[in-house]
Amino acid sequence: MALQPQTPRVNFQSTLAAPRQDTLAPQSAGLVPQTAGLAPQQTPSLLPQQNPSLVPQQNPSLVPQSTALVPQSAPAPQSALVPQTRAPATVLGRGGDNYPGRGGDNYLGRGGDGYRTTPATQLGRDRRQYSASSDDNTLTNQILMTDRSHERPYDVPLLLVKQVLQTIEAILARVNKPLDIHGTVVPGGLVPATAHVDTLEHEKAIHASLSSLHDSIDVPTSILNEISSEILSKSLTGVDASKTTMDILERVQHYDWDEKVVLALASFAIKDGEFWLVAQLFTTNALAKAVGQLKQMQEILERSGTSLRPKFEAYNNLVRAVLKVTKIIVHLQDLHRDPHLTAEIKATSPTNHIPTAVYWTVRSIVILESQLLGITGSDPEYVTEAWELSSLAHKLENIYNHLEENLNRLYQLIQKFRDEEAFNAIARILESPHIDNSKPLRVLFYKDDQPALYDGYNKKRVDIDVLRRKVVILMISDLDITQENEYLIAHQMYSEKRQFPQRPESQYEIVWVPIVDNWTEAKQLQFEELRNGMEWYTVYHPSVVSPIVVKYIRHQKKWNFVKKPLLVVMDPQGKIVHTNAVHMMCVFGSAAYPFTSNRERLLWEEETWRIELLADAIDQTLLNWISERKYICLYGGEDINWIRSFTRSAKEVALEAGIELELLYLGKSKQKERMARDIIRVIKEERLSHTIDWNLIWFFWVRLESMWQSKGQLMSELSRANFRDDNIKNDIIMQGIVSLLSFGSSDRGWALIGLPSSDMSKGNGDHMLKSMNDFKIWKIRHTEMGFTPALNEYLLGVYKSAPHHCTSLILPATGIMPETVACAECGRLMERYAMFRCCTD
Repeated sequence: MALQPQTPRVNFQSTLAAPRQDTLAPQSAGLVPQTAGLAPQQTPSLLPQQNPSLVPQQNPSLVPQSTALVPQSAPAPQSALVPQTRAPATVLGRGGDNYPGRGGDNYLGRGGDGYRTTPATQLGRDRRQYSASSDDNTLTNQILMTDRSHERPYDVPLLLVKQVLQTIEAILARVNKPLDIHGTVVPGGLVPATAHVDTLEHEKAIHASLSSLHDSIDVPTSILNEISSEILSKSLTGVDASKTTMDILERVQHYDWDEKVVLALASFAIKDGEFWLVAQLFTTNALAKAVGQLKQMQEILERSGTSLRPKFEAYNNLVRAVLKVTKIIVHLQDLHRDPHLTAEIKATSPTNHIPTAVYWTVRSIVILESQLLGITGSDPEYVTEAWELSSLAHKLENIYNHLEENLNRLYQLIQKFRDEEAFNAIARILESPHIDNSKPLRVLFYKDDQPALYDGYNKKRVDIDVLRRKVVILMISDLDITQENEYLIAHQMYSEKRQFPQRPESQYEIVWVPIVDNWTEAKQLQFEELRNGMEWYTVYHPSVVSPIVVKYIRHQKKWNFVKKPLLVVMDPQGKIVHTNAVHMMCVFGSAAYPFTSNRERLLWEEETWRIELLADAIDQTLLNWISERKYICLYGGEDINWIRSFTRSAKEVALEAGIELELLYLGKSKQKERMARDIIRVIKEERLSHTIDWNLIWFFWVRLESMWQSKGQLMSELSRANFRDDNIKNDIIMQGIVSLLSFGSSDRGWALIGLPSSDMSKGNGDHMLKSMNDFKIWKIRHTEMGFTPALNEYLLGVYKSAPHHCTSLILPATGIMPETVACAECGRLMERYAMFRCCTD
């Protein structure tokens, strides 16, 4: 078996020649949802919705699922609400291009040119950017002065904005696809005969849209007629487009901003729809033909394929831009009305640009209706040049981009708010007791009421009810798990459970929960292969674990999953009783059941530093020696010459001291398998001592590290402070663990000698060998105080007289980490280093 962890480790070193009293400082380790089509009229609460397991669900009116409003690739952001295309300088000539009341081509038209003037004055083009200037503020203030929505009379009912807009979209759907009327240009342009199939498909889509409309909707028809009349009369009399726009806003002053723009667009849609309805039925319906004759439809259709073609195309482009901006205004207003939207969220996505956006949208509608009047009236004076319409469409696109940024920012904040609420809801459920564990399990694993788990033993899909009122161990990992220590420990435990299913300590189940950031087809196949090779339960598919649950699992203050697998324990009542029981399972085996933190604490309280703690579950021969009350020597290292010298000297000392001594080779921590097997072979051939298989040697050191993690975590929690060397000095077990880990981190030999349930002696290879060779010196003390105390006494003198030593301690960086550690040999504070290791052998 080849297994070496690939996680960062921390290496403490102590060198007697240059001791350090200080230590190094401790080492340290998009959501822009695409906007969707318009949401339902009543926006649901922002508070998370509960699924059957109380997991907050997505609000369909707040979290868009498609991209109907916001294109996938928006144009590069430009200055807010600023037209980026200017009219030619020669067109802007009369009196300077200024704002209200200054003569010349002004925006609000007081004394300015009307519709029959040059195209530049129709659009109110300005050489300056529409930005934070005094003139901009003047325009904005005038727009705001038209609003009296806060003084809404009781007889002005709320407009069903979304229903009206849905109807408008059905009418204006013609601008998205050309219709074929004898090869002429109608709303969308000239259609070749080869496009008939696409046209039919578009017709089907239109019919589907129409079929979804409400049978009737309440609209203020008088307002719509007034708006239409306003545009007609003032365009005929040459009133400036800006003045007309302001007058329209005055007429709809008691409506909210999204209602204002929808009413204006509805008025235009009626006129547009009437014209194109006659155009479409002109050749097939007698009534339409009669009306069309009075409207000179034949002449219009003939001109549509020649001189009017660019104007039709620009007209349709502007209609699309108007509809696009209108929809995003409605969407923003709708979101800001939600009563559960916090003031903080609203403040980060203000609506102060919406009035200006409404102004320019309504103004574009005025231009469009004037354009339609000019086309149908065959009067070139009323027909705006195509480039002017395109310029205005470009301006609306800039406005849309700015509003889109606000909308995306709002969605980000809403999503963050929802995620926090969902996260807190999951935390409350998982950290509280319940009648049983069904509810917490459904929080963790839920997918459309489908069975969420896979029974690896019976190879079938099952519901979480199979885990009801059982101790559940959640094995959380990535897909690279089969060679991890945690997996091997869990596999060994589960094999014992299968072998003795009726034992009380076997009443638990394991569920594998893979956590992977980006799922690919290759990872899916790897997951299925791993799942099919496991005997315990697994999630049926990774998608049953929601992103919020994954966030909880990864959260540093919750389960803190990073890379190393976790064994999180849930009791029969659904409460998390241990966030990583792998270390207590490794140390205490089935005795750790039911794997709670309290059980772990009780087990450690009952333990002492003795040979039984180290020998448990390693090898039956060791247990036999313990029961026979023999002295046991555990030793290791990779220097075969030292091994020969030490084992022979230790046997001679045991014979001379009159004690029964058994020696067992345990190698070193992170020992390469090939090296260990070569040494074991030599030891067997020369009969130097007892040996065990390399797998058991590996487990001895893994278990020792788990002792460090398990015991250290409890000590850290009990101290309520940083885990320091002071904690270790006051705990004999931790002192012994640190010493053995220090010995195991070195290539030199080491040894530990003790009698069951008694004190033990430990030291590095050189010191232990010297002590064995000098037995005659301390032999008398052996007869006076016993073998182990006499050996410890002599070792202390050897340490003090040693001229130099270098001791290392390698600890896994994935668990607790003390700020300081004292050297196991001299007691000085060790220097601290970070080490990264990758070893595939």
